[in-house]
Amino acid sequence: MTASELRQLTSEPTQLSGPLRALWFAAQGQWEKAHHLVQDDDSSEAAWVHAYLHWEEGDTGNSRYWYNRAGKSQHGSDLEGEWQHIAAALLKE
Repeated sequence: MTASELRQLTSEPTQLSGPLRALWFAAQGQWEKAHHLVQDDDSSEAAWVHAYLHWEEGDTGNSRYWYNRAGKSQHGSDLEGEWQHIAAALLKE
């Protein structure tokens, strides 16, 4: 599956990891559901998605904290590009 295919799914991809499902929910405009999936997950992948979600929310301080926890940095200056970058990395495109 590619990042573009993930974004276009019409139902939750329950076979995928929590961080990938969170990205799918974020793409559907369901921030709360996305956040719920990653907030208690201690993996670096979840921290990376968590960082993205707080950036999307406009909470840059919290976003920076989660990027640091993930060991990642913000890839670009736009949310769409960041979503694509994270999704592609997690899907191992």
